Amino acid sequence: MMVREVMTKGAEVIGPEASALEAARRMRDYDLGSLPVGEGDRLIGMITDRDIAVRVAAADKRPGECSVREAMSEHVYYVFDDADCEDAAEEMARHQVRRLAVLNRDKRLVGVLSIGDLGLQAAAAAGRALKGVARHTDQARQ
Repeated sequence: MMVREVMTKGAEVIGPEASALEAARRMRDYDLGSLPVGEGDRLIGMITDRDIAVRVAAADKRPGECSVREAMSEHVYYVFDDADCEDAAEEMARHQVRRLAVLNRDKRLVGVLSIGDLGLQAAAAAGRALKGVARHTDQARQ
């Protein structure tokens, strides 16, 4: 099964100069755990609910005064929309992430793939991805 068959199509993108508060509100309003960060037509990062918790709230910064650029993760893990779901699951496990940006072959953002998306249509792949993500969590507790 291909990623384009199970991914969440389209993506709510936020600019790097928006506030972390705006990002948090969009995540709340759209029930998302992350937002791709775009500048012009380029994907430059991802901001997650965890980024806001750790880099803003836990650092005692004001979310309305802290930019997305300050809080976001600059490295973007992605998969192409014509990739196999098994390969996407391996990518999630390898990088210990629960979401991947989905690009077309023109390197344009066309969606987001989450473990939940895989779980709905490709349960075995989702299990492998989650096992890889959980491996990191289990090791951190030791």
